[in-house]
Amino acid sequence: MFDRLSDLVSEHAELEHALADPAVHSDQEKARTLGRRYAELTPIVHAYHEWQQTSADEEAARELSREDSAFADEAEQFARHREELEAQLQKLLVPRDPNDDRDIILEVKAGEGGEESALFAGDLLRMYQRYAERRGWKTEILDSTVTGLGGVKDATVVVKGKGGDGAWSRLKYEGGVHRVQRVPVTESQGRIHTSAAGVLVAPEAAPVEVQINDNDLKVDVFRSSGPGGQSVNTTDSAVRITHLPTGIVVSCQNEKSQLQNKEQALRVLRARLLAQAEAEADAKASAERRSQVRTVDRSERVRTYNFPENRISDHRVGYRAYNLDQVIDGSLDGVIDALAAADLEAKLVGAGDDEPAS
Repeated sequence: MFDRLSDLVSEHAELEHALADPAVHSDQEKARTLGRRYAELTPIVHAYHEWQQTSADEEAARELSREDSAFADEAEQFARHREELEAQLQKLLVPRDPNDDRDIILEVKAGEGGEESALFAGDLLRMYQRYAERRGWKTEILDSTVTGLGGVKDATVVVKGKGGDGAWSRLKYEGGVHRVQRVPVTESQGRIHTSAAGVLVAPEAAPVEVQINDNDLKVDVFRSSGPGGQSVNTTDSAVRITHLPTGIVVSCQNEKSQLQNKEQALRVLRARLLAQAEAEADAKASAERRSQVRTVDRSERVRTYNFPENRISDHRVGYRAYNLDQVIDGSLDGVIDALAAADLEAKLVGAGDDEPAS
């Protein structure tokens, strides 16, 4: 690990020199790229320099302790701090997810369980919206289909992070089948039912990142409809786009105009195509995305929400807590922290063969 750090220190110094050159800033895109890399390497270099100084201080204290035992305790303090810095450097050197700063497109879909599944899907959608509010993020619903009882058959929402706090960095772990156990409002005899809803998460793609050929698209228009088939529009403004090469189908009917609905559907399509391209190019990303929804079946659950016991369980990392009432109200940090810690641990195990942060 430390053999590679000298190369990063040299790169950091070269970047610092380049960024001090006014000519570099005439190309704003290049300056931004160099600035991002410099900012990424700075905490690594600072920690490495502190590690070097602490190691030297420890060695000096041990040398002095041979003549004066009073320096022995000081040497042990330096040793403990050196070990802490080594652990910190290991984490800093784990390759960063390049999408962590991105906004996301999150889709919630009702699955098995009929109306109760749609009601649960609506609960999940509100949970993510409230979580976003707690973090100062913004949400924008691109499309949704509601049921007569206020449930959600499917909904697509953009979650926009704030500053360097990217929505993908936290919500990328949410993809999968979420199972609920509770007494439905439609249950007259008080029996507990089990149903499921699916969540799909993808980083939002910019138009320049994913080129879409109009000839690859089949665009259908239809009349928007509300609960129970009741018309909420008198024109064919809803849009369904089929990407012929991949078979991906996206529809949007929330906006009033056909053009607006088409633009929103294209945003979702770009995100899905980006996620698919990354999955095909990166075996690790592919493994992660295989854990997301394939079919909204109760057997493929990643998390269970047990209302009678006020319990939330994430089956991927063995997480369990009895604060479901708070979680469903947007307090998701506990379970997300557990998933992020497991992800970091897995990356640390394989970090020996990985390239330094890039």
